[in-house]
Amino acid sequence: MKVFKFGGASVNSVERIKNIAGILGNYSNDRMVIIISAMGKTTNALEKVAEAFFENNATKALELFEEVKNQHLTTAHNLLAVNYNLCKEDLSSFFTEAEWLLHDKPVRSFDYYYDQIVSIGELLSTCIVSHYLNEINIVNTWLDVRDIIRTDNNFRDASIDWNITENKLSLAFQENVKNNKDSLQRIYITQGFIGATDDNETTTLGREGSDYTAAVFANLLNAESLTIWKDVEGVMNADPKQFKDAQLIAELNFEEVIEMAFYGAQVIHPKTIKPLQNKQIPLFVKCFLDASLPGTVIHNKNIKQLPPIIVVKDNQVLMHLHSQDFSFVGEKPMIYLYDLFSLIKIKPNLIQTGAISVQICLDNKEEKLEELATKASTIFDVQLQKQLTLITIRNYNKEIIERIVGERKVLLQQQTSNTFQALCF
Repeated sequence: MKVFKFGGASVNSVERIKNIAGILGNYSNDRMVIIISAMGKTTNALEKVAEAFFENNATKALELFEEVKNQHLTTAHNLLAVNYNLCKEDLSSFFTEAEWLLHDKPVRSFDYYYDQIVSIGELLSTCIVSHYLNEINIVNTWLDVRDIIRTDNNFRDASIDWNITENKLSLAFQENVKNNKDSLQRIYITQGFIGATDDNETTTLGREGSDYTAAVFANLLNAESLTIWKDVEGVMNADPKQFKDAQLIAELNFEEVIEMAFYGAQVIHPKTIKPLQNKQIPLFVKCFLDASLPGTVIHNKNIKQLPPIIVVKDNQVLMHLHSQDFSFVGEKPMIYLYDLFSLIKIKPNLIQTGAISVQICLDNKEEKLEELATKASTIFDVQLQKQLTLITIRNYNKEIIERIVGERKVLLQQQTSNTFQALCF
């Protein structure tokens, strides 16, 4: 069994959906589970629907949702011939699922409504792709991942109940085999990013959580491998949009990828690695634009002589905390701060402590920053400095630091034997 994950860019047009069929043709003898994200900018569009609804602007929410509906119906119409009406019927059931909610009024948290609305994107994309593949005789079974992945009710960042999920996955496969004449059903298509609670309320696993979903399936199925198909040739040592000389890294180990994700590299979702590492399942990152390219393989072996790996995070905020009575910043104030990080669900990107001060670099999430600053002000004087850039270089050398940091003014700097970080403006 192989697990494939296709992101939104790989299904954002009729041509790219057809391209998936071409890729699958290279694996005609393999059994596989295919995880598919929402099409293109659908998640962003549905976020605007959720925001309008929560602001009690039902008219705007419904108008925005109508645009999403029309986009998907147009894609289905342009892609399908024989299966269009059947696909349209299935899409309509998902449209209705969202619309009954949008005609109501918000009485619960925004995060709850976010999950119910935004999750529709994955259901729509997988429905269309599944019908298209069946129409061209790539026979597959569509699965609603909400019937499989069981989570808690921490909406927008739900945690998976692995035991229940494993049982449900096993039952879903057994049930399909029982109802299917082909007991060796080869391809299953399902959604990334979403799950459901004990009460059958839809949850999401965090933004970009489709990679994580794929890793969960790979782990529970003891898959031969997981392949994540992207619009780049593999894992690069820097963002090619920012650095024209970015180079492909042909081979990485799990530890290095976890470090890259921790420091903000966008190639692999941070939660993805552990389920794979626990069962020694290799991860391939390949290009859906040219499947012949070798891509990157990630495994548990030692890798020597990696190139410098550069991660640049813009829109950073430096929070200056100063002791109000000039007392030392000791154990109790630091425990209080870390309790706040946990309570507010915000992760520091860099922390530096002095005798009577603490400096914290954070992503600029305004609501969370405001809450953190307000609560921290009970024991600290608080100041914020915005529009900063955090540069992280793994496997650094003097020359690469000088080239990347350049003439920027450095506010904070930390380094270990293999990681250099500088917060600059």
